[in-house]
Amino acid sequence: MADRPETLEPEAEWRTAGDRIQTLLDACAAGGPAAHERAQQLVREVVGLYGAGLQRIMDQTNPALAERLATDDLVASLLLVHGLHPHDVRRRVADALDRVRPYLGSHGGDVELLEIADGTVRLRFQGSCKSCPSSAVTLELAVEDAIRAAAPEVSSIEVVAAEPTDVIPAQSLLAHLHSNGATAWHPAPELADLAPGEVAGFLIADATVLACRVDGQLLAYRDRCPVCVDSLAGAQLRGRLLQCPRCGTDFDVAHAGAAANGHLEPLPLLDRDGVLSVALTRDMVRASA
Repeated sequence: MADRPETLEPEAEWRTAGDRIQTLLDACAAGGPAAHERAQQLVREVVGLYGAGLQRIMDQTNPALAERLATDDLVASLLLVHGLHPHDVRRRVADALDRVRPYLGSHGGDVELLEIADGTVRLRFQGSCKSCPSSAVTLELAVEDAIRAAAPEVSSIEVVAAEPTDVIPAQSLLAHLHSNGATAWHPAPELADLAPGEVAGFLIADATVLACRVDGQLLAYRDRCPVCVDSLAGAQLRGRLLQCPRCGTDFDVAHAGAAANGHLEPLPLLDRDGVLSVALTRDMVRASA
Protein backbone atom coordinates (compact mmCIF):
# COMPACT_ATOMS: atom_id res chain seq x y z
CA MET A 1 0.00 0.00 0.00
CA ALA A 2 1.35 3.43 -0.93
CA ASP A 3 2.26 5.82 1.86
CA ARG A 4 -0.29 8.56 2.45
CA PRO A 5 1.02 12.13 2.13
CA GLU A 6 1.92 13.59 5.50
CA THR A 7 0.52 17.03 4.68
CA LEU A 8 -2.47 18.19 2.68
CA GLU A 9 -2.33 20.69 -0.15
CA PRO A 10 -3.01 24.26 1.06
CA GLU A 11 -6.49 24.33 -0.49
CA ALA A 12 -7.39 21.01 1.13
CA GLU A 13 -5.93 22.02 4.50
CA TRP A 14 -8.16 25.03 5.09
CA ARG A 15 -11.22 22.94 4.20
CA THR A 16 -10.51 20.78 7.25
CA ALA A 17 -9.90 23.75 9.58
CA GLY A 18 -13.44 23.59 10.96
CA ASP A 19 -13.00 19.95 11.93
CA ARG A 20 -9.68 20.72 13.63
CA ILE A 21 -11.23 23.60 15.59
CA GLN A 22 -14.08 21.36 16.72
CA THR A 23 -11.60 18.67 17.79
CA LEU A 24 -9.73 21.22 19.89
CA LEU A 25 -12.97 22.40 21.49
CA ASP A 26 -13.93 18.82 22.29
CA ALA A 27 -10.50 18.30 23.86
CA CYS A 28 -11.06 21.39 26.02
CA ALA A 29 -14.22 19.77 27.36
CA ALA A 30 -11.99 17.30 29.21
CA GLY A 31 -10.90 20.19 31.42
CA GLY A 32 -14.45 20.66 32.66
CA PRO A 33 -17.42 22.89 31.71
CA ALA A 34 -15.63 26.12 32.64
CA ALA A 35 -12.63 25.39 30.41
CA HIS A 36 -14.92 24.33 27.57
CA GLU A 37 -16.97 27.52 27.84
CA ARG A 38 -13.82 29.69 27.85
CA ALA A 39 -12.56 27.95 24.71
CA GLN A 40 -15.90 28.47 22.97
CA GLN A 41 -15.95 32.12 24.01
CA LEU A 42 -12.44 32.58 22.62
CA VAL A 43 -13.54 31.17 19.27
CA ARG A 44 -16.61 33.43 19.23
CA GLU A 45 -14.47 36.50 19.96
CA VAL A 46 -11.99 35.66 17.19
CA VAL A 47 -14.77 34.94 14.69
CA GLY A 48 -16.53 38.17 15.62
CA LEU A 49 -13.31 40.15 15.22
CA TYR A 50 -12.49 38.98 11.70
CA GLY A 51 -16.19 39.19 10.81
CA ALA A 52 -16.19 42.89 11.68
CA GLY A 53 -13.06 43.34 9.58
CA LEU A 54 -14.63 41.56 6.60
CA GLN A 55 -17.71 43.77 6.94
CA ARG A 56 -15.57 46.90 6.63
CA ILE A 57 -13.72 45.46 3.64
CA MET A 58 -16.94 44.59 1.81
CA ASP A 59 -18.47 48.01 2.60
CA GLN A 60 -15.54 49.69 0.85
CA THR A 61 -15.16 47.19 -2.00
CA ASN A 62 -16.28 48.03 -5.54
CA PRO A 63 -18.56 45.52 -7.36
CA ALA A 64 -15.77 44.18 -9.59
CA LEU A 65 -13.55 43.34 -6.62
CA ALA A 66 -16.50 41.85 -4.74
CA GLU A 67 -17.04 39.49 -7.68
CA ARG A 68 -13.39 38.43 -7.57
CA LEU A 69 -13.57 37.79 -3.83
CA ALA A 70 -16.73 35.72 -4.28
CA THR A 71 -14.93 33.37 -6.68
CA ASP A 72 -12.19 32.55 -4.15
CA ASP A 73 -13.33 29.47 -2.22
CA LEU A 74 -11.63 30.41 1.03
CA VAL A 75 -12.80 34.04 1.05
CA ALA A 76 -16.28 33.02 -0.09
CA SER A 77 -16.59 30.55 2.79
CA LEU A 78 -15.73 33.30 5.30
CA LEU A 79 -18.20 35.70 3.68
CA LEU A 80 -20.91 33.05 3.97
CA VAL A 81 -20.30 32.62 7.69
CA HIS A 82 -21.07 36.29 8.26
CA GLY A 83 -23.85 36.72 5.70
CA LEU A 84 -21.65 38.98 3.55
CA HIS A 85 -21.57 36.98 0.31
CA PRO A 86 -22.65 39.20 -2.62
CA HIS A 87 -24.54 36.43 -4.42
CA ASP A 88 -27.96 35.02 -3.52
CA VAL A 89 -28.49 31.32 -2.90
CA ARG A 90 -29.67 30.53 -6.45
CA ARG A 91 -26.61 32.15 -8.00
CA ARG A 92 -24.29 30.30 -5.62
CA VAL A 93 -25.95 26.93 -6.29
CA ALA A 94 -25.86 27.52 -10.05
CA ASP A 95 -22.17 28.47 -9.89
CA ALA A 96 -21.42 25.36 -7.79
CA LEU A 97 -23.09 23.17 -10.43
CA ASP A 98 -21.09 24.89 -13.19
CA ARG A 99 -17.86 24.11 -11.33
CA VAL A 100 -18.71 20.41 -11.02
CA ARG A 101 -20.04 20.02 -14.60
CA PRO A 102 -16.63 19.15 -16.10
CA TYR A 103 -16.41 16.22 -13.66
CA LEU A 104 -19.96 15.13 -14.53
CA GLY A 105 -19.10 15.39 -18.21
CA SER A 106 -16.14 13.06 -17.72
CA HIS A 107 -18.74 10.45 -16.72
CA GLY A 108 -21.01 11.31 -19.66
CA GLY A 109 -23.54 13.15 -17.52
CA ASP A 110 -24.93 16.54 -16.58
CA VAL A 111 -27.26 18.04 -13.99
CA GLU A 112 -30.23 20.40 -14.27
CA LEU A 113 -31.26 22.80 -11.51
CA LEU A 114 -35.05 22.61 -11.32
CA GLU A 115 -35.86 24.90 -8.41
CA ILE A 116 -34.88 26.14 -4.97
CA ALA A 117 -37.76 26.51 -2.55
CA ASP A 118 -38.01 26.56 1.25
CA GLY A 119 -34.36 25.61 1.64
CA THR A 120 -34.64 22.61 -0.69
CA VAL A 121 -32.68 22.29 -3.95
CA ARG A 122 -34.30 20.05 -6.58
CA LEU A 123 -32.11 18.58 -9.33
CA ARG A 124 -32.36 16.18 -12.25
CA PHE A 125 -29.39 14.20 -13.56
CA GLN A 126 -28.99 13.75 -17.30
CA GLY A 127 -26.88 11.67 -19.64
CA SER A 128 -25.28 8.26 -19.51
CA CYS A 129 -24.39 8.53 -15.82
CA LYS A 130 -28.00 7.53 -15.10
CA SER A 131 -27.33 4.04 -16.46
CA CYS A 132 -24.58 3.15 -13.99
CA PRO A 133 -25.58 3.16 -10.32
CA SER A 134 -21.98 3.22 -9.07
CA SER A 135 -21.25 6.30 -11.16
CA ALA A 136 -24.56 7.93 -10.19
CA VAL A 137 -23.83 7.61 -6.47
CA THR A 138 -20.41 9.23 -6.88
CA LEU A 139 -21.76 12.03 -9.07
CA GLU A 140 -24.69 12.84 -6.79
CA LEU A 141 -22.44 13.03 -3.75
CA ALA A 142 -20.01 15.23 -5.71
CA VAL A 143 -22.86 17.61 -6.56
CA GLU A 144 -24.16 17.53 -2.98
CA ASP A 145 -20.67 18.31 -1.67
CA ALA A 146 -20.34 21.31 -4.02
CA ILE A 147 -23.78 22.70 -3.18
CA ARG A 148 -23.38 22.45 0.58
CA ALA A 149 -20.01 24.21 0.39
CA ALA A 150 -21.46 27.07 -1.69
CA ALA A 151 -24.82 27.34 0.09
CA PRO A 152 -24.68 26.03 3.68
CA GLU A 153 -28.15 27.41 4.33
CA VAL A 154 -29.64 24.73 2.03
CA SER A 155 -31.48 22.26 4.25
CA SER A 156 -31.98 19.42 1.77
CA ILE A 157 -31.14 18.34 -1.77
CA GLU A 158 -33.62 16.27 -3.77
CA VAL A 159 -32.89 14.46 -7.01
CA VAL A 160 -35.88 13.96 -9.29
CA ALA A 161 -35.69 10.44 -10.65
CA ALA A 162 -35.75 9.80 -14.38
CA GLU A 163 -37.34 6.70 -15.89
CA PRO A 164 -35.82 3.68 -14.08
CA THR A 165 -33.21 1.99 -16.26
CA ASP A 166 -30.64 0.96 -13.64
CA VAL A 167 -29.94 -2.60 -12.64
CA ILE A 168 -30.07 -1.22 -9.10
CA PRO A 169 -31.74 2.19 -8.61
CA ALA A 170 -29.10 4.76 -7.71
CA GLN A 171 -31.51 6.35 -5.26
CA SER A 172 -31.63 3.16 -3.20
CA LEU A 173 -27.84 3.15 -2.97
CA LEU A 174 -27.78 6.79 -1.87
CA ALA A 175 -30.49 6.09 0.70
CA HIS A 176 -28.34 3.23 2.03
CA LEU A 177 -25.34 5.55 2.36
CA HIS A 178 -27.35 8.23 4.14
CA SER A 179 -29.09 5.79 6.48
CA ASN A 180 -25.72 4.56 7.79
CA GLY A 181 -24.83 7.97 9.19
CA ALA A 182 -22.95 11.03 7.98
CA THR A 183 -20.72 10.50 4.97
CA ALA A 184 -17.19 11.92 5.22
CA TRP A 185 -14.50 12.10 2.56
CA HIS A 186 -11.11 10.54 3.33
CA PRO A 187 -7.91 10.88 1.23
CA ALA A 188 -7.08 7.66 -0.62
CA PRO A 189 -4.44 8.51 -3.26
CA GLU A 190 -3.05 4.97 -3.19
CA LEU A 191 -6.14 3.63 -4.99
CA ALA A 192 -5.08 5.47 -8.15
CA ASP A 193 -2.09 3.11 -8.54
CA LEU A 194 -4.30 0.12 -9.40
CA ALA A 195 -3.59 -1.34 -12.84
CA PRO A 196 -6.37 -2.34 -15.29
CA GLY A 197 -7.99 -5.58 -14.15
CA GLU A 198 -6.36 -5.41 -10.71
CA VAL A 199 -8.27 -5.74 -7.42
CA ALA A 200 -6.86 -5.02 -3.96
CA GLY A 201 -7.81 -4.12 -0.42
CA PHE A 202 -6.86 -0.84 1.25
CA LEU A 203 -7.11 0.40 4.83
CA ILE A 204 -8.64 3.90 4.74
CA ALA A 205 -9.44 5.64 8.04
CA ASP A 206 -9.40 2.23 9.77
CA ALA A 207 -12.01 0.90 7.32
CA THR A 208 -11.19 -1.79 4.75
CA VAL A 209 -11.99 -0.76 1.18
CA LEU A 210 -11.93 -3.09 -1.82
CA ALA A 211 -10.96 -1.33 -5.07
CA CYS A 212 -10.55 -2.41 -8.67
CA ARG A 213 -10.05 -0.88 -12.10
CA VAL A 214 -12.39 -2.12 -14.82
CA ASP A 215 -12.87 -0.73 -18.35
CA GLY A 216 -10.73 2.28 -17.44
CA GLN A 217 -12.89 3.12 -14.41
CA LEU A 218 -11.70 3.02 -10.80
CA LEU A 219 -14.34 1.52 -8.49
CA ALA A 220 -14.45 1.05 -4.72
CA TYR A 221 -16.64 -1.13 -2.51
CA ARG A 222 -17.06 -1.94 1.14
CA ASP A 223 -15.14 -5.10 2.04
CA ARG A 224 -18.18 -7.21 2.82
CA CYS A 225 -19.98 -9.87 0.82
CA PRO A 226 -23.75 -9.36 1.14
CA VAL A 227 -24.40 -13.08 0.62
CA CYS A 228 -22.07 -14.75 3.15
CA VAL A 229 -21.49 -11.54 5.16
CA ASP A 230 -17.74 -12.14 5.18
CA SER A 231 -14.65 -10.31 3.95
CA LEU A 232 -13.87 -10.25 0.23
CA ALA A 233 -10.13 -10.59 0.89
CA GLY A 234 -8.64 -12.75 -1.85
CA ALA A 235 -11.45 -12.03 -4.33
CA GLN A 236 -10.65 -12.64 -8.00
CA LEU A 237 -11.66 -10.34 -10.86
CA ARG A 238 -12.67 -11.89 -14.18
CA GLY A 239 -13.63 -9.17 -16.61
CA ARG A 240 -16.39 -7.23 -14.85
CA LEU A 241 -17.18 -10.04 -12.41
CA LEU A 242 -15.74 -10.11 -8.90
CA GLN A 243 -16.03 -13.51 -7.23
CA CYS A 244 -16.33 -13.85 -3.46
CA PRO A 245 -13.60 -16.31 -2.39
CA ARG A 246 -15.83 -17.82 0.30
CA CYS A 247 -19.32 -18.31 -1.16
CA GLY A 248 -18.40 -18.10 -4.86
CA THR A 249 -20.99 -15.44 -5.71
CA ASP A 250 -20.17 -13.33 -8.78
CA PHE A 251 -20.81 -9.58 -8.58
CA ASP A 252 -20.92 -7.25 -11.59
CA VAL A 253 -18.65 -4.43 -10.41
CA ALA A 254 -19.57 -2.22 -13.37
CA HIS A 255 -23.20 -2.17 -12.21
CA ALA A 256 -22.93 -1.39 -8.50
CA GLY A 257 -21.73 -4.91 -7.69
CA ALA A 258 -25.04 -6.50 -8.69
CA ALA A 259 -25.67 -10.22 -8.26
CA ALA A 260 -28.74 -12.43 -8.42
CA ASN A 261 -29.12 -12.44 -4.64
CA GLY A 262 -27.71 -9.10 -3.50
CA HIS A 263 -25.20 -6.38 -4.36
CA LEU A 264 -21.98 -4.99 -3.01
CA GLU A 265 -21.94 -1.59 -1.30
CA PRO A 266 -20.37 0.98 -3.68
CA LEU A 267 -18.20 3.70 -2.16
CA PRO A 268 -18.02 7.04 -4.01
CA LEU A 269 -14.61 8.16 -5.28
CA LEU A 270 -13.87 11.77 -6.12
CA ASP A 271 -10.88 13.98 -6.82
CA ARG A 272 -11.11 16.65 -4.10
CA ASP A 273 -8.57 19.48 -4.15
CA GLY A 274 -6.29 17.31 -6.28
CA VAL A 275 -6.41 14.33 -3.92
CA LEU A 276 -8.34 11.15 -4.74
CA SER A 277 -10.79 10.62 -1.87
CA VAL A 278 -13.33 8.00 -0.86
CA ALA A 279 -16.60 8.61 0.97
CA LEU A 280 -17.06 6.45 4.06
CA THR A 281 -20.13 6.32 6.26
CA ARG A 282 -19.80 6.77 10.00
CA ASP A 283 -20.81 3.16 10.70
CA MET A 284 -17.95 1.84 8.53
CA VAL A 285 -15.32 3.79 10.45
CA ARG A 286 -16.91 3.00 13.81
CA ALA A 287 -17.17 -0.73 13.05
CA SER A 288 -13.51 -0.88 12.05
CA ALA A 289 -12.20 1.12 15.02
